[in-house]
Amino acid sequence: MPELMENILNNLKNDFNSLYSCVLSTLVQNVNTYSLAKSILVNQKPLFISEYFSSLEEDEIYVLKEYGMNLKISRKLFNYAKFLKYLDLFVLEIRARKWTNLMLVDPISSIPYFDALVNVVMNLLLKLLVESGAVLQKLVLSFSESFEFKPEIFYSIGRNELFFSRLQHLSLEVIPEFNIENVTIFLKVLAKNITTISSLKLEIHSDYEPQLFHSLFHAIIKSQEQLKLFSLDGEDHPTELYGIISALECQKNSLQEVIINKCTYNKEFEVLKDCENLETLRIWDCSSKLLNLLDCKISTLDVVDCPIDVQAIPLILKKSGLLLQRLSFNQEISEDIHNELVFLKALMSFCPNITYLYISNIWFSTQLLEIIANLQKLQFLSLWCIVDDDDIDDIKEEKLKIQVIQFAEILPLTLQYLDLGDTCKYIDIFLSHCNAPLKKLIVYHLNDEKYTRALYTKQGFELCWCIQIFRFR
Repeated sequence: MPELMENILNNLKNDFNSLYSCVLSTLVQNVNTYSLAKSILVNQKPLFISEYFSSLEEDEIYVLKEYGMNLKISRKLFNYAKFLKYLDLFVLEIRARKWTNLMLVDPISSIPYFDALVNVVMNLLLKLLVESGAVLQKLVLSFSESFEFKPEIFYSIGRNELFFSRLQHLSLEVIPEFNIENVTIFLKVLAKNITTISSLKLEIHSDYEPQLFHSLFHAIIKSQEQLKLFSLDGEDHPTELYGIISALECQKNSLQEVIINKCTYNKEFEVLKDCENLETLRIWDCSSKLLNLLDCKISTLDVVDCPIDVQAIPLILKKSGLLLQRLSFNQEISEDIHNELVFLKALMSFCPNITYLYISNIWFSTQLLEIIANLQKLQFLSLWCIVDDDDIDDIKEEKLKIQVIQFAEILPLTLQYLDLGDTCKYIDIFLSHCNAPLKKLIVYHLNDEKYTRALYTKQGFELCWCIQIFRFR
């Protein structure tokens, strides 16, 4: 089969329409991919909706024409909608708005009822998708304030249980501008009909009917048979969570990854201590007090925009110890060198098995070099260091060159990927002393001819090197 397919595709390499038809059944699994491919080939118009609507009933087509739409529906040999696997309602609405505007005979005179017409189009689309026999794997629920579900949508979902029967990934965002009644009904439908979700992402806002929606979120969490990933985006750092995190108690045996973004400390987070199979913890833009609570044994730790806490970070590193393999620490520039040293000391003392390390905004120091030298299993290293170039004298410059040589020489022989960020000073010296068998080197702001020549020289010297240079201006 591979050889046959190669011959077919080679003969079609200049026939874009035929090539598109070859992969159509794959593209229509994802509204975003399908729309993008269609846009490239058909003058950037979301005409995939026309193909979906090829199976509309005559009375439904009549309704659209009554709104002043110039429809030319051609029947297809098979139902494209049946192949859908990934549905993002917000993206779908954007496409529906563009398609509706294109299909209107007189767009100007249709402005007063345009939103109502888009609602009609969206509801027809959703009804068609639900009844097509499609089986969703991923659903992103985010609505505009003008969108409104029609009752027949919920009726169709009730009659077509296959539509949600294998849903694995669910993202929910509810903001104050939404139609509360609509969203409430839809969340109740999800809580009642879905038990197969392995990945759940919630984005919450504190200024809308929180107790109502949070109780529904709570019900959705508890109804899942095996939730593996849970993500909570607080958006505006809410202090009250209304039982959302506490509901994870029933998922403590299956939960493997937790992502917490823009949240403050809350006692509910203590439930994470009971998640014995938790492997990955990502904490973004949260208070340091929350870090004090999360002393879990994990293999992946990702901390972004959280201040270094001299108590919390060493505790997590010590608790994880030999299990920790992937560490990402992206912090704001800190003048508190003491905190950095505590962090580096804990890293060197407890976590020698790290294979992936990303650190940003940390001072290029002897202690940092000792850490890297100690990581003899390291394969991926991203290092965005701070180098003080202000008023650098000859002594400081010679010291920096020595540190660069030391850095190049201590890199473990397991290292394959190195991202130096915008710290490319003395890259020529680094390359001449580096023996690590790198497959990829990434540097930024490379604007010195001497450094560029050094890269070309090293590339020619060892074939396993693959140099990628990104210039960000």
